[in-house]
Amino acid sequence: MALTGIKVIELSGLAPAPFAGMILSDFGAKVIRVDRVQQMMTVDRLARGKLSVALNLKKPAGVEVLHKMCKTADVLIEPYRPGVMEKMGLGPQILMKSNPGLIYARMTGFGQAGAFKRMAGHDINYLALTGILSLLGRKGENPIAPINLLCDFAGGGLMCSLGIVMALLEKTRSGKGQIIDANMVEGAAYLGSWMWTSRDLGFSNRERGENLLDTGAPFYETYKTADNRYMAVGAIEPQFYSQLLKGLDIDEDELPDQQSQDDWPVMKRHFARIFAKKTQDEWCQIFDGTDACVTPVLSLDEAPQHPHNRERQSFLTNTKGEREPAPAPVLSRTPAKVRKMCQPVIGLDTATVLHEIGYSAEDIKVFERDNVIELAQLKSQL
Repeated sequence: MALTGIKVIELSGLAPAPFAGMILSDFGAKVIRVDRVQQMMTVDRLARGKLSVALNLKKPAGVEVLHKMCKTADVLIEPYRPGVMEKMGLGPQILMKSNPGLIYARMTGFGQAGAFKRMAGHDINYLALTGILSLLGRKGENPIAPINLLCDFAGGGLMCSLGIVMALLEKTRSGKGQIIDANMVEGAAYLGSWMWTSRDLGFSNRERGENLLDTGAPFYETYKTADNRYMAVGAIEPQFYSQLLKGLDIDEDELPDQQSQDDWPVMKRHFARIFAKKTQDEWCQIFDGTDACVTPVLSLDEAPQHPHNRERQSFLTNTKGEREPAPAPVLSRTPAKVRKMCQPVIGLDTATVLHEIGYSAEDIKVFERDNVIELAQLKSQL
């Protein structure tokens, strides 16, 4: 796999940092998640393929163990607010002095500097600060955050993993590591670059919910079907729009011009009445295989069963029998391969990892006695 031979230490957290670690693991890196001791379970479900070490970082000996782990690592991912790692004596100046090739990835909401750097926040707060949230929502309604996809996962975890891979590439030339300031505000803003650079094109010059891509256009919208399901329509180009009207059995000459924005509300109501006359399956029979840009809105349970997704094996089955997305993108020579579909049991790999970095069996017994580490037994695949 593409990242085989890369060793990553990931300090446990939620959402963005675990997602970054999972991406690296899926593509071949050895990722060791550092969990807290006396932690019965975790809600992190982005740990497939990772190892787990349970370590008490409130004890000096636990800090020293992590320091030693980082001496042989290529990457460290830490999800804490600015200053937390420094207070523990694990800041980049210390760890990179021992390991100049270490890539020190810092995943935060607001970044390592700035007026908000120590403030708490969640995806909706970070998105609000980018300006993008102001664009999302229907006409006459409050801005709507698209759950926590844009900041936690796209602007956060995905951008962090991209930064890590770029730093690993640069390291092949310089031999040196570097610090990555990955934060969700700037990551999501960068993700939305087109929103700034395309304003002169007129795609979003009206109020929220009245534009081409924000539910204003009748040909870029979702519509309810007769069985209370939905179809997604994205027929922007004229040739695709013609295919849409053909499938809906509408004479194009009977409608206002496609780009007549003042007529869009009336056209949307007309399209909605037509879509409501047939079931989702009936509309799929009409539009599948055409260039009308009309597809069914599938649930999480339905998506893995769709013929296209089945053919491409786009979803995997975990040890609980549940489906989850396969790694992407697909590489031709070194594709990703998930080594373990189960979530790691907290502390299961503590002894193995500590042996690998030079601690003896007696050292490990002392650490366990002093509550520096925790050794778990494989009782369940959580």
